[in-house]
Amino acid sequence: MAVARAFLCLAFWLGALLPWPARALDRTQLAVIVNTLDPLSVRIGEYYSRQRRISFQNFIKVSFPPGGTMLTREEFDAIKAQIDRQTMPEVQAYALTWAAPYRVECMSITSALAFGFDIAFCADGCRPTQASPYFNSPSRLPYTALKVRPAMAIAATSFEQAKALIDRGVQSDGSLPVATTYLLSTSDKARNVRSAAYPQVEAMLKKVRMPVRRLERDSITDESGVLFYFTGIVNVEGLDTLAFVPGAIADHLTSAGGMLTDSSQMSALRWLEAGATGSYGAVIEPCNMPQKFPHPALVIGRYLQGETLIEAYWKSVLMPGQGIFVGEPLAAPFRRPATSR
Repeated sequence: MAVARAFLCLAFWLGALLPWPARALDRTQLAVIVNTLDPLSVRIGEYYSRQRRISFQNFIKVSFPPGGTMLTREEFDAIKAQIDRQTMPEVQAYALTWAAPYRVECMSITSALAFGFDIAFCADGCRPTQASPYFNSPSRLPYTALKVRPAMAIAATSFEQAKALIDRGVQSDGSLPVATTYLLSTSDKARNVRSAAYPQVEAMLKKVRMPVRRLERDSITDESGVLFYFTGIVNVEGLDTLAFVPGAIADHLTSAGGMLTDSSQMSALRWLEAGATGSYGAVIEPCNMPQKFPHPALVIGRYLQGETLIEAYWKSVLMPGQGIFVGEPLAAPFRRPATSR
């Protein structure tokens, strides 16, 4: 617990001292991956590519039977080989276009794509995993600098949900919302471990005059203008009463939020369906180690600096091997106009 507390405090100060990035990831550096045997995946990929003006060279086609939640290492390696053959040298990140499969044996599919399948990013029970070299990195070219291509799933179970998610992401660009951050300390002590970082997050946001509410509650209801919502609980009530701004990020620390289509707990997809633009969840038991979940100060700080959703979110997780990132990768509400592309 002492190590976790030190991580929560140290990461804040590292993030707070970083300079503003000159540019964020752009559409020419993102490749979209579709499964040609999954009509929904193809439709999502085609719509996203149109809306984000992704070039045909960065539209990657793979083929595997859809429907399963987990890939074996052998199945994944075959798919990864298809992806590698089609990936242009300038590509720095990937966007997937399906909700399942979300897992490759003991890794999430987004981490398996980023690092390649590696059991060092897995763990049995309450043990640490391999750390991500992209954590809190100043690099805007993760593959060029670190040989890591972060991935995010544009995950949805219907085209209507995916379209709404994509449209929110595009609409968010450069919008500079003055909206509220909610930091909830819940009655679930095991899942409330990130609350140790909340005072630092609150101080950071007050310094830049962004509204923030630190609350001792299990949920919020009937709130509008929600930009960030971080909590720790199995199921989050009242999501259908909230109004998220385009580009909003929200997640709940729990064991199975990344089991997108068959979790016994609340799936991270519920956040996207409620109007958030990005979320995160564990695909396999991570224990309640905060290092395996987004650090609120880092994701907020980097997002406010103008980084895209995929950059800010990925850089906030020290050990992402067991967690999946979902949302619209290029959403960038705080990107300065001069750097928009």
